Amino acid sequence: MSLNKQEKMDVAMFRYGLIAPVLQHTVDDPGAYLDDLVDRVHDVPHYGLRQYCKKTLQRWITAYRRENLDGLLPQVRQDKAVPRTISPDMAEEIIAYRLLHPEWTVRLLYDQMIKENLFEPEAFSYHTLFRFLKQKQLSKIKGRESISRSKDRKKFAFEEVNHLWQGDMLTGPYVLEEGKRKRAYLFAFIDDASRIIPFAYFSTKQNFNVMKDVYLKAVIRRGIPPLVYLDNGKVYRSSIFHEGCARMGTTVIHAQVRDAASKGKIERFFSTVRKRFLPLISTEMLPLEELNRTFLQWLEDDYHRKIHTGLGMTPLEKYMSQLSCLKTVDDPSSLVSFFLRREQRRVNNDATISIKNTIFEVPGSLIGEKIEVRFDPEELDEAWIYPEDQPPIHITLVRPDDNARMKRTRSDKTGTEDECSSISFSAALSKKPR
Repeated sequence: MSLNKQEKMDVAMFRYGLIAPVLQHTVDDPGAYLDDLVDRVHDVPHYGLRQYCKKTLQRWITAYRRENLDGLLPQVRQDKAVPRTISPDMAEEIIAYRLLHPEWTVRLLYDQMIKENLFEPEAFSYHTLFRFLKQKQLSKIKGRESISRSKDRKKFAFEEVNHLWQGDMLTGPYVLEEGKRKRAYLFAFIDDASRIIPFAYFSTKQNFNVMKDVYLKAVIRRGIPPLVYLDNGKVYRSSIFHEGCARMGTTVIHAQVRDAASKGKIERFFSTVRKRFLPLISTEMLPLEELNRTFLQWLEDDYHRKIHTGLGMTPLEKYMSQLSCLKTVDDPSSLVSFFLRREQRRVNNDATISIKNTIFEVPGSLIGEKIEVRFDPEELDEAWIYPEDQPPIHITLVRPDDNARMKRTRSDKTGTEDECSSISFSAALSKKPR
């Protein structure tokens, strides 16, 4: 199966979701967790139902630690041209064996058939067997009753600071922005263990860029969490956000639809904002900047320094007690590149590329080459290109008026370069013979 770049990234994100608990040390027994994954049938994006062996899962863990998310991208099989099929005689034997053991998983079936010397492991892989049984509608376990469970909600809290953040948005008061009356919205994240607010900010917009900026400021100020728990709003479902978090080592998980109670700590904080902050602000509409200045001051001077009844100490004291254990950001500027859209472009003959009908200028040495470009789809005033085996290059919009007067270089037949004279339309007219 041939996948495009985005489809490969979908698969990589799925694989990351499977191994993230091991990477983030959120399971007591990683071996038992991987064994449980081996026994499951996974609905993989673009591949369908799959089961994986433990060695594959361990290989993914190593690949992520070595190459980050890129190490989980599907690779082309080196034996792609070699046919791997099940012979008719073996097919009959497999079907007969399956009918004798309908309650077994396909993994157990594969291992037992090898143990009984019904075929050699080199004959075909477990995945080939699984696809064969799926085609024959024999891959599912028979005789296992499905158990329906009602929602069982239990109070939970992590002891480790920054282990889990919850995030959401609160509809706030009306504010003045550019002389107009607009509704403000508070984007916020809260640490599950300490109840500290890594960052929160009011905005008159509800788009992805606002949420992303609040999250990045939170990470820069308070560190990188292994888990982020969000609702199902469109801004939180962005594939760019999921990929960016995965590159930082963070797993994004979502609450069930219409299940606000599952995000109790952020909802409780919003209740505190309504009761303890909003009554303090002026009854007249404030400018957006003043609202945020007042809010951030209240957050640091009041909320973070009041004793939390559930903690027996202030959120700031709880956070500071585990400061040495936090995973901090070494280079804040590098975070921006994690949350850019990535696409492939071929450089045109005029040393330009097009992104969403916007023309960018790139170095002339890349003409004809296929390069990776990264950009913010919401603020398309700049972008970055990543030529193969070269450092990133910052590119900007084409400005035709500047290009008309730009000094250019040209190569003569000897390979040396001459600087051309300044080019302009008016100069060309003055030199035109009469």
